[in-house]
Amino acid sequence: MRQLFSRATAASLLLAMVWISADAQTSEPQDRYQWLEDVSSPRSMAWVKAENEHSAKVLQSDPRFAVLDAMALKVLESPDRLPLPDFREGVIYNVWQDAQHVRGILRRTSLADYLTAQPNWQTVLDYDALAKEDNEKWVQKGLTCLYPGDRLCLVELSAGGEDAETMREFDLKAGKFVEGGFLLPRSKQDVAWVDKDTLLIARDWGAGTMTTSGYPFVVKLWKRGEPLEQAKEVYRGAATDVDVQAVSLHDGQGNHATIFDRSLNIFEHEISLWTPAGARKIALPAKVEIDGLLAGRLIVTIDEDWKPEGIDHIFAQGSVLAFDLKALEKDPGRQKPTIVFAPTPQEFAQEAAVTTNHLLLTTLEHVQGRAYAYTVGSDGEWTRKRLDVPDNQTVDIVTTNRSDDHFFLQLTGFLTPSSLLLGDAAAGSLKEAKTLPPQFDAANLVVEQLETTSKDGTHVPYFVVRRKDLKYDGKNPTLLRAYGGFQVSETPAYSGILGKLWLERGGVYVLANIRGGGEFGPAWHEAGLRTHRQRIYDDFAAVGQDLVTRKITSPQKLGISGGSNGGLLMGVEMTQHPDMWHAIVIQVPLLDMLRFEQIAAGASWVGEYGSVSIPDQRAFLASISPYNQLKPDVNYPEPLIFTTTKDDRVSPVHARKFAARMEEFHEPFFYDEIVEGGHAAGADLKEEARTWAEQYTYLARKLMD
Repeated sequence: MRQLFSRATAASLLLAMVWISADAQTSEPQDRYQWLEDVSSPRSMAWVKAENEHSAKVLQSDPRFAVLDAMALKVLESPDRLPLPDFREGVIYNVWQDAQHVRGILRRTSLADYLTAQPNWQTVLDYDALAKEDNEKWVQKGLTCLYPGDRLCLVELSAGGEDAETMREFDLKAGKFVEGGFLLPRSKQDVAWVDKDTLLIARDWGAGTMTTSGYPFVVKLWKRGEPLEQAKEVYRGAATDVDVQAVSLHDGQGNHATIFDRSLNIFEHEISLWTPAGARKIALPAKVEIDGLLAGRLIVTIDEDWKPEGIDHIFAQGSVLAFDLKALEKDPGRQKPTIVFAPTPQEFAQEAAVTTNHLLLTTLEHVQGRAYAYTVGSDGEWTRKRLDVPDNQTVDIVTTNRSDDHFFLQLTGFLTPSSLLLGDAAAGSLKEAKTLPPQFDAANLVVEQLETTSKDGTHVPYFVVRRKDLKYDGKNPTLLRAYGGFQVSETPAYSGILGKLWLERGGVYVLANIRGGGEFGPAWHEAGLRTHRQRIYDDFAAVGQDLVTRKITSPQKLGISGGSNGGLLMGVEMTQHPDMWHAIVIQVPLLDMLRFEQIAAGASWVGEYGSVSIPDQRAFLASISPYNQLKPDVNYPEPLIFTTTKDDRVSPVHARKFAARMEEFHEPFFYDEIVEGGHAAGADLKEEARTWAEQYTYLARKLMD
């Protein structure tokens, strides 16, 4: 499932504005900028072009812009950056972009060769050549392959980075598209292989098959050689769902299960097992994530307290549980799960993945990364071995090998160049495979973790990256960033862009672990749901105030930045505390909280934000909606608003309408809307470099001059 904000991925956002009008025929005021919601209309695009030109004339003529653009591109195109591995039947695959491969190539090599300093890569698929051949600006979105063997795959191609995809069958071993093979035209869609001649597909099948969020809820079975329109329906959700998808699970012992994952909202799911008798609902809590299949056991993480029927035990939210697959097949409505991992007051699960015989689990212990290898015994009990990863770094599972017990972890920290560790889950061992060379000078920098108290007394931690000889005089240019939603954890990460374009030039960087995220488990997220979201915004403001109190910075030297849900955070902080910040970067944002359900995939986020159809929730949304809270005659900071035309997840209309209303009130702003990129900074490395150069030029003008 495609979610804008969640631990696995994320869902969608939208926009619109309410403005007072003398229309007595409606209970809602008219939105005078609703015409900007017609994303590609000539009138809308003319407005975008004019705003882009006005802002680019200022920012790109700044002498720093060309320097920062070159710096960013050098970082992004560096031949020394880590080639992230993707295990497929013991072979290493990687998607690589550089100056010669703007859209990228899919390439492969052996594990032994990958571990050498200069692997001998073999190109499997050239996306630049394919884009030229098709006369389409393809952005690769990955592969969905048939297990076992991973030979037959569906290549996922997006026009300009949008979520809608075209899928084509590809022979991964031969390195060519299958003649007369499966071809799925453009749609928001999900696919699972049943066997080499059969697919389960959720897509737009025509009228009445897409949810109000814009995702499919009907799954059909498609046989090779049949016309697509003859595919047979096997499962159906409802138009009010977020989406429905089929998932094919396998383990190293030959067990297999196909499940249907019906997303009732962005956090709640109805999970059904596909049996010869049809789909049978599994008795699971609604807030659940499927992690995989191992040794005949379905592994899940629950995000709510749960007491199964007939069991005198409550499983705590954040627990990782295992279910016997054969027992599920016999009676999916009644099971006895086994605890794999139980959270503590300080440690919470983050990622789970399986190898042939073991389960990998990463956790956060007071925002410190941990990793474990779990083994299940013949008695069904689980034991674990802690993997030796250092403190003060983020630990991510990159890929696991399903034909043995090898895996790769990535370690990263603010000042520690990212590294890849090759692990053996059977031995519980790790060894360094590759390390990114330093991309900026960190010799005079240090990281510290501080804490402040929010408005309601909650302790909120945050990281500060600063010079060792920092003067506490309130004069340090400081960039504060956060996300605050969808249980997404914000942890230390190495960024050559941040290092070269900000830290190396004297800037301070702050990352806040505010509520709404997953750093302290599901409860930390749920504390800021729906009408409780003001806690999130209070947390962020408290961190900003603490930076000023400590004299790390001052309002004139303090800038803030956030994207997507973090873009909403930026809009709220701008309208609620305009005097606290001197620079605000609002990236691919959600800003109109009274119409968000009607734009793009906005209806899918009701579980996070609430709904305007519920009076108390509507009242709260109106009170925090940045688009609706903009007022004339307020001295707002001059923001930089960034979005993309091809963002079919959030939509650029939030950013457009917010900017248009600022313009109406004669408030200054910068606006940058690129065409491609989807819900990201650009569709290729050059476009991404330009985006970052423009944003850091803006920050330098506001905070360093």
